[in-house]
Amino acid sequence: MRVLVAIVLAFIGTAALADNIGERTRRERTPTANDVVSSLYAFSHFQQDLLEGADLKGNAEVKNLAALRVEEAAKRDKALKEIQQAIGAEPHACKTAPGASLVEPEASDGPTYVRSFYAAQIPEYESVITLLEHYLNGPDNPALAAFAREQLPKLRGQVKDAERTMADK
Repeated sequence: MRVLVAIVLAFIGTAALADNIGERTRRERTPTANDVVSSLYAFSHFQQDLLEGADLKGNAEVKNLAALRVEEAAKRDKALKEIQQAIGAEPHACKTAPGASLVEPEASDGPTYVRSFYAAQIPEYESVITLLEHYLNGPDNPALAAFAREQLPKLRGQVKDAERTMADK
């Protein structure tokens, strides 16, 4: 009798665990190549927006950093475009995170804008980094997976720089 009860309990526990894993997988599905390509293009667009805002209100440090990030985004986009064409990915329109906006230049002073500039980047970087990490858990394209592995250390370094600089401001 004890053996039968143990088997039934083990079966129930296994079934519950399988349901939880299935539910979690549906919620946290592995992004597709299209998801990654679209999100990376949206991230590049965000970086371009940072440059435009920095041109209006930022100091020389912010302007130079924004220009550097746009340059890096252009290189990333060029490599990504080649992968996108090779795999036939059709990127869809992605928006940046809802909280990822800068203080309006007209409504801020220089130091407030500079802090906002660095603060706006952190959630965007974290979002892209998380996406790439999830993609690498089950990539659907080897070329895009290699690209993601190459980009992750760069993006992690850039977000750490932004966090350090913001803490100093």
